[in-house]
Amino acid sequence: MTSTKAMAAIVRCATYSPSEVRDGVQRALDLLGGAERFIRPGWRVLIKPNLIVPVGPDIPAQTHPEVIYAVAEWVRRAEAVPIIGDSPAWSNARACLSALGVLERLEYLGAEIIQLNHPVRLKIEGTSIGISRAALEADAIINLPKLKAHQQLGATFAFKNMYGCVAGKEKAFWHFAKGRSYSSFCQMLVGIYRRLAPAVNLIDGIVAMEGQGPINGTARPLGVLVAGTDAAACERICCKLVGFDPKTLPLLQTAAQMGFGCHDDNAIECLGDSWTAPLCPDFKPAQQIPLRFTFGRICKSIVRQAVLLSRERFRRTAQR
Repeated sequence: MTSTKAMAAIVRCATYSPSEVRDGVQRALDLLGGAERFIRPGWRVLIKPNLIVPVGPDIPAQTHPEVIYAVAEWVRRAEAVPIIGDSPAWSNARACLSALGVLERLEYLGAEIIQLNHPVRLKIEGTSIGISRAALEADAIINLPKLKAHQQLGATFAFKNMYGCVAGKEKAFWHFAKGRSYSSFCQMLVGIYRRLAPAVNLIDGIVAMEGQGPINGTARPLGVLVAGTDAAACERICCKLVGFDPKTLPLLQTAAQMGFGCHDDNAIECLGDSWTAPLCPDFKPAQQIPLRFTFGRICKSIVRQAVLLSRERFRRTAQR
């Protein structure tokens, strides 16, 4: 699917105060057509934040809890069922949301919290990949990435967040199996995004991560939310915000080669607040490391995950 024209919303949001984020989320989504465009009453809506490891919101590695909560509220106001789900690299979705300080608020709101597991094997770009059944069965998906520099892909804005719908440590396996070729790995990522087809992307750029993302970078306030239905258009806008050349991002270039998304800046209609490009001209890129995971790194990751999950089970048992 190649878009000849795309719309995106850029909304200023200076802080993570609950009221400011709520208003910013509402405005961004209203500019694109509102809830009636994306969801229906009674639908089960998967909200897919970027969760990666149980750390607090002061480390900008994950979608901020206020953004997650504001979107869950928005889904509730539309009389749909918010489901917060991910398959983090370490621990699980509940532990990550608990560390972010938003788990109890989400449960009180009536949101379901799930781990994106129980894979269904699908043929994507010629490869059999295990995609979470819950993601496939959701009536709609709202993609909530974090704007981050990335040591392996340059930066991640929209496409890669849907990789979290691949169940468990299979994600690490594909870094090993396809990591010798940026083209092959990125085709897989774009294929996963295309298969899951999020209804809308809402990118948390209120405080971004520059430098050694996706985990070890530093906070960089940008004060924006970027929303749109076309991931490529959203990625190009984010590139402009931080002064990155889209041609340097292998994921975005692969999407263009696949004919997926809008890759013409002149065909992207920007709604919302005005801004001067780049918004942050000295945004620090990541020092690049190999895309491919070594076998030793995968084994180490599996052991770390087992330890974290054991600790989480022990903690929950002790609370009963």
